[in-house]
Amino acid sequence: MDLAPWGSPRVLARLGGHRNEVFRLEGDLVARRSRRSTASLEWELTLLDHLGRNGFLVPEVVPADGRSHVDGVVVQRWLPGHEPVDWAPVVAELRRLHELMVGWPPRPDLPGTRDLLTLDRGGDVDLTAMPDEAVETCRAAWRALDGPSTVVHGDPCAANVRVDGDRVGFLDWDEARLDHPWLDLGDIPDIPDMGLPPAARAAVDAWEAANGWLVEPHYARVRLARIACG
Repeated sequence: MDLAPWGSPRVLARLGGHRNEVFRLEGDLVARRSRRSTASLEWELTLLDHLGRNGFLVPEVVPADGRSHVDGVVVQRWLPGHEPVDWAPVVAELRRLHELMVGWPPRPDLPGTRDLLTLDRGGDVDLTAMPDEAVETCRAAWRALDGPSTVVHGDPCAANVRVDGDRVGFLDWDEARLDHPWLDLGDIPDIPDMGLPPAARAAVDAWEAANGWLVEPHYARVRLARIACG
């Protein structure tokens, strides 16, 4: 990873991740090499700028010579905070995101679940690599989605959430896309008055199975099996 455009900050540690190279840098910075197309990466960074200007706590991009990314590498400021204990504020912030972002244009090269009812490939998903019965299981779960699409974070697990005082922030927008809000909410730990039907969890299980089939095969098959178990 060439960090020269940012003054060659020292790398302190490699951070986890199955799909991207992510490094902690000196000066409270984080560097990530995206696998997305240029258009898809720029969609993500434009989204983060828009969310920041609307009061969301998101990583701030550190430009290099005025450029927001160089050869797929993005440098951002470290987002402080800790993982959530109480998930209610996380859900509230996700729902605020979903309400704000209805009507945002779709992300290039990263289709949502309802697009994959007719498309076979996009992003990390390649349905042609899955058995026919697994594809039908996933698509059946996605057909149950009802209502408008909006921007979803795509992976609001504990590791990607930061609570800083009374504010909730989100890391790692690599899987953000236009999709149904349940794709953000279906994996959240149960909290009172969540109000989600079983179809929400099935839709997320199907996404995780399809999205991880090639890069996280064991995990993907576990998530697929969860759909059959209800």
